[in-house]
Amino acid sequence: QVQLVESGGGLVQAGDSLRLSCAASGRTFTVTTRSVGWFHQAPGKEREFVAAITWTSGNTYYADSVKGRFTISRDNVKNAVYLQMNSLKPEDTAVYYCAAGLILGGVRSAQYTYWGQGTQVTVSS
Repeated sequence: QVQLVESGGGLVQAGDSLRLSCAASGRTFTVTTRSVGWFHQAPGKEREFVAAITWTSGNTYYADSVKGRFTISRDNVKNAVYLQMNSLKPEDTAVYYCAAGLILGGVRSAQYTYWGQGTQVTVSS
């Protein structure tokens, strides 16, 4: 089994920055994970892809809406993935989820097997 725990969310103003963390645990994590992704879901909307990183090579993938503002990174020793979010906008307000899966660079939620509980990010204008 794999467990994912997100942290770092909060209430910020437009233009501010936040850094989200995803801590992974479980004996099978490094065996069953090829990518870790971040998704977000706003009230009344579907869950959307934000960014992903391949676990071994560190290749990164971003949604167009966050390119140039968000940066995904990983720490293979700590089994952690981070999402640095800069120049935040009110439309970034959502619950942010971390997910792990076998597909390299997956951008769809169906491509991920394990999910965290989410962390709320609220950006005020």
